[in-house]
Amino acid sequence: MGKLLIVSVGLLVVFTAWLLYGPFGDGEPPKLPDFYWGPKTKENQKEDTTIRPFKINIDEKILADLKTRLKLELSPEGNRLTPPLEGIGFEYGFNTKFLKTVTTHWLEKYDWRAREKLLNKYPQFKTSINGIDIHFQHVKSQSKKQYKQTRPLLLLHGWPGSFFEFQKVIPLLTDPVDSDTNFELLIPSLPGYGFSERSHRPGLGPVEMAQLFLKFMQRVGHDKFYVQGGDWGSLIGINMAALYPEHVVALHLNMCTSSHPRAQLRMFIGSLYPSLFMNEADIHKHYPFSEWMSKVLGETGYLHIQATKPDTIGVALSNSPSGLAAYIIEKFSTWTKYEWRMKEDGGLVPYYQLDELLDNVMIYWVSNSITSSVRIYSEALSKRQFAWDLNRVPVKIPTGCLAAGEDFYAQSEFHIQDKFHQILSYTRLKNGGHFAAFELPHILAKDVLDFINLVEQNSTVFERNDKKRG
Repeated sequence: MGKLLIVSVGLLVVFTAWLLYGPFGDGEPPKLPDFYWGPKTKENQKEDTTIRPFKINIDEKILADLKTRLKLELSPEGNRLTPPLEGIGFEYGFNTKFLKTVTTHWLEKYDWRAREKLLNKYPQFKTSINGIDIHFQHVKSQSKKQYKQTRPLLLLHGWPGSFFEFQKVIPLLTDPVDSDTNFELLIPSLPGYGFSERSHRPGLGPVEMAQLFLKFMQRVGHDKFYVQGGDWGSLIGINMAALYPEHVVALHLNMCTSSHPRAQLRMFIGSLYPSLFMNEADIHKHYPFSEWMSKVLGETGYLHIQATKPDTIGVALSNSPSGLAAYIIEKFSTWTKYEWRMKEDGGLVPYYQLDELLDNVMIYWVSNSITSSVRIYSEALSKRQFAWDLNRVPVKIPTGCLAAGEDFYAQSEFHIQDKFHQILSYTRLKNGGHFAAFELPHILAKDVLDFINLVEQNSTVFERNDKKRG
């Protein structure tokens, strides 16, 4: 009996070791080849490495065409909207009664030229990386206050957002009030979004974008830097930290998530005995697992079509301004607060300003970038992307997480620990949704500042870098 027990324990130890170091083990970061995403006709040409000033100045013909389309869609003869079911808010999608309010405001009150001036408030540029032009804002402090250190910070947006999401957070980070550190901000549009050029060939997913944005940061003069991101920006930032820890000093995310194999194991274990591993706030948010999964499935129908037929949905959205507005703005309803789907206006007003919601829609419309923007889903869920096996590669640099109470995409600290080995801060908010920079700029900025000041107290990376330059 004693021998049987010893053998059993031995087998259990071997099996556990096999799980932890085999299919559930950590992986090593792959070495990526040097990619090219431009047109084939220019592949052998020397890349233009200049950084060129850029200003948004949309052709009047594009604006006139938009008004023509809006007038037609709002006219009795052109109105093809189906009335919502009685007593229904946003449960079936965007409520068409409220959509008429949005499009009427767009046509009659929204002033693009005034909004364009606001978008041109901060310096913008373009530069070619891996064969495609990347649009970005480059913002430095305008105050006379002396900070102990100014650090480069890359801000990455997601879908259906844009660089516009960060406009309110910019002055809070370049000129913070109570901080020893301030930031030089680099805010690019992702490839295929807004004023950044799309890829001309398949394959540009979140892994490949990690390489592109490392090159981007080096192009603008920063070999070591901080990264902050949400949504796709979060996943790209995670990939940058996993692939290039010698360049990314620390990572701050407002969508901390992990697909590490052990994270899936933690999800299962947590569902059995959640109180042993998580606090009440995390339990309420993620369990019962069936309720959380039902919510996720109900909010990710878009993901399936964008991952499988992005160009098909792109045709419809590129030709109808009301269709594009409904498709994009709907996410700012249920992703901000899930219960808002019960309201006729989706809870959008007065919580958000219609002009600001339409600013984001307009960036997609005037650049005709909705199709290329949603292709990232197809690339991210491709066999090529999974072959990199980055889900198993841990992030070993300092990481800070801001988990908004209503953002059901963000995972609990318990679930992500196998992916992130140095979680220095994990801030739980009672409220707030998916678009933290847009919705909660002061809270996001404070969390970024608190986290990076904590990193600065315990790191000499930039000091060593400064000595090397000296």
